Amino acid sequence: MGNDETPHLEKCDEIRFYRANEKPYGAFSNLFRRSIIFEGREFPTAEHAYQAGKATKEPVREWILSAPTPALAAMAAHGLYTWDVVPNWSQIKYQRMRQVLRAKFTQHEDLRQLLLSTGKARLVEAGRVDNAVNRTWGEVNGKGSNMLGLMLMELRTELAAGCKMPEPTTTKGPCRAPRRRATPSCPAA
Repeated sequence: MGNDETPHLEKCDEIRFYRANEKPYGAFSNLFRRSIIFEGREFPTAEHAYQAGKATKEPVREWILSAPTPALAAMAAHGLYTWDVVPNWSQIKYQRMRQVLRAKFTQHEDLRQLLLSTGKARLVEAGRVDNAVNRTWGEVNGKGSNMLGLMLMELRTELAAGCKMPEPTTTKGPCRAPRRRATPSCPAA
């Protein structure tokens, strides 16, 4: 590995990550502690930024965001009553995650370089507890949708192609997912 923490990936077909403190790829976790600016606000982590979009009411959103750790922010958001969740959350959550990831990996050059260093390797969030959330965003025992891994690979492709990341167009209110505009040289998400 040499002096840097990023291994050479010529022979690596798959990179599995899960815990934010695992080097070097724990940085791919939304629980990794790195602030981002999103929707005109600074969030302590990508997880905080993502979960902020779930609440319909400002006091509920602020309660989620007051969580001292990203894991607690996620637990708080997962425990919301149905009436406290934006009605179209299931339709907008993936686009919101794409936008949060784009913010994280374009605002921090070291994270951008880490993502690009993975080449064409398959990225997998390897959950350790078998539940619906872990099987949606990652895989558990080889089974799951691995949406976080897929979105990271999609973003990696766009960054590697030198695509200028379009600024999302926002709709009124902080809870609605902005629409993404595709550029002619980049694949649409």
